[in-house]
Amino acid sequence: MTGSENARRSSRAPHRCMRRALLLLVPAVEAFLAFGSPAFAVPSFARQTGQPCETCHVGAFGPQLTQFGRQFKLNGYVWNDGGSHVPLAAMLQASLTHTNADQPGGAAPGFAPNNNLAVDQASIFYGGAIAGNAGAFVQITYDGIGKQLTWDNADIRYAGTTQFDGKSLLLGITINNNPTVQDSWNSTPAWGFPFAASALAPAPAAATLVDGGLAQSVLGVGGYALWDDLVYAEADVYRGLGRDVRNALGTVPVSGSDSYDGAIPYWRIALEHDFGSHYLELGTFGLSTDKAPGGNNATGLTDHVTDTALDATYLYSGSPDNIVTGYLTYIRENEALDASRVLLGSNAHDTLSAFRINGSYSFQNTFTVSGQRFETSGTSDAALYGGSPNSSGWTAEIAYVPSSHAKSWFPEGINVRLSLQYNAYDEFDGTSAHASDNNTLYLLLWLAG
Repeated sequence: MTGSENARRSSRAPHRCMRRALLLLVPAVEAFLAFGSPAFAVPSFARQTGQPCETCHVGAFGPQLTQFGRQFKLNGYVWNDGGSHVPLAAMLQASLTHTNADQPGGAAPGFAPNNNLAVDQASIFYGGAIAGNAGAFVQITYDGIGKQLTWDNADIRYAGTTQFDGKSLLLGITINNNPTVQDSWNSTPAWGFPFAASALAPAPAAATLVDGGLAQSVLGVGGYALWDDLVYAEADVYRGLGRDVRNALGTVPVSGSDSYDGAIPYWRIALEHDFGSHYLELGTFGLSTDKAPGGNNATGLTDHVTDTALDATYLYSGSPDNIVTGYLTYIRENEALDASRVLLGSNAHDTLSAFRINGSYSFQNTFTVSGQRFETSGTSDAALYGGSPNSSGWTAEIAYVPSSHAKSWFPEGINVRLSLQYNAYDEFDGTSAHASDNNTLYLLLWLAG
């Protein structure tokens, strides 16, 4: 076979996989529709409030929040239309992942080196009021990549409003299992862009701890206040969950994973304001903790990690047909590596920074185009990162939502989001030589009901 014939066959491979993806997704959709019943016609928050999804979400599909959506969350998920509603919902994600280069040994256990079709996850939610001023967002997920049933994001709240200095004062309590999952802005990690990404694509080795490193492996409680719809402040304290507890909850610790035995304080301060059609938020958040690298406490030493972040959110909602968002996140991590230096031969001190800036344009809450620049940089450390932790690139995405909004032609009952995402690297784990091998095309069908 000639080289040109090989090239033509290679160029046709993604198209053949697209057709195969559609064949896979059709029965998935049919199964989800069969699962849906009148009681689960729309997501539980929308049923409870009597509002369409576009009231709370930009692009008529989560998790990108409008100002109404932020207020609904801060007020404890309890706003309702006075009716009686079942606070349950379900979600299904199915996808095709194509990378520029094959991944030796397979993208994950049980998957091919490339062009993988998958049911990424299926979830059941409790989403809505519990009683009085208490409400919850609790997710249980079957991970189709790891083949594991696990508890997922959880945020249980109690909130109420009073007065201070003649201005409104919202006070609340949160119990949650992922620092920033309780946050109401999409400029913090738990709900930041990309809102879904392939678990079958290569990912950089280095990430700051607050950027998902503690998700579902801790449990915390905190209090928050919003004064005059202007100043927001929150303080939480987390504790790491033991290995037996995490095993029981399905978040099985990887062998040699770090452990966090002491209290983990988390803070959040933000200023927000509506300027007519424009909304702006500026804030800071962070956490501090001691960790035992690899779970090894034999030396009696620990590493100390402090993450401090700045963030900003912008929303233009002056036209119901044209909505613009913008987000900026900068995280700076400082590590005093007393234990890692002895156990692994690492540096005594490392720094790591993560920067992301992204935005989106949504037309009639039906078509949403998004783009992001991301950069990770820090101290070169052979023991922790295999060298340089630097990675950078671009993400572009277009999403189509035929349901859940006023102009929808889609029948009621199921909310649908179809997206095509491309991730392009110009540096990956400290090198640009083959960074583009990790570029990823990700086609995702996301159903909720």
